[in-house]
Amino acid sequence: MTVATRAAEPNLSLAVTHLMKGVLYREAHPVPWQHLTQLQAQVRDYVAVMGLTVVVDEAEGYAYLRSRDDDPDDAQASAIPRLVPRRSLSFHVSLLLALLRKKLAEFDADNADSRLVLTRQQIIDMLATFLPTSLGEARLVDQIDAHLGKVVDLGFLRKVKDGDASYEVRRILKAYVDGQWLADFDARLAEYAAELTGARPDAPGGDAPGAGPGAEDET
Repeated sequence: MTVATRAAEPNLSLAVTHLMKGVLYREAHPVPWQHLTQLQAQVRDYVAVMGLTVVVDEAEGYAYLRSRDDDPDDAQASAIPRLVPRRSLSFHVSLLLALLRKKLAEFDADNADSRLVLTRQQIIDMLATFLPTSLGEARLVDQIDAHLGKVVDLGFLRKVKDGDASYEVRRILKAYVDGQWLADFDARLAEYAAELTGARPDAPGGDAPGAGPGAEDET
């Protein structure tokens, strides 16, 4: 067997290691993605002993790890300590994710391109509507930048390396905000507006999928 043949063999360790580090993208990680798709059954068996399951979306080109105890019917998994802790998102971070998901749905309906890129100013304009008008402009922008940074840390946005402040909306967001949730988006916006006026004491939030980027972490 030649060196080239050995290098092409599926490698379980390579696939699992990349998944443990965070969301695995077909475009960004073509080699480990190939190993994962060839070894899906073995990867599932390997991570199952740690109370995890692997979610692979071949149409969108991403994969991530999720705790098996998210499945209420899996009694065995509920007895295993959670390796991927749960993260509660703040009101405005949750709102920003919803707005980005809506933009992604609109983009997919009108474009053949797979990459949605938004400028920092577009994101500021999108979220500013839902911030108190009493904030000064400088403070408002600072707050939005903080929320934007959090979404980048979660792995739902990736800063584009160019001369402008632009961000790619990562398609893993579709796993976090699903189509059914998006169908109720207008009603949820009314809830967000009520929250801003103090009509509701509880802010909507959510749990992010996966390990690494998009990881869950109790806060």
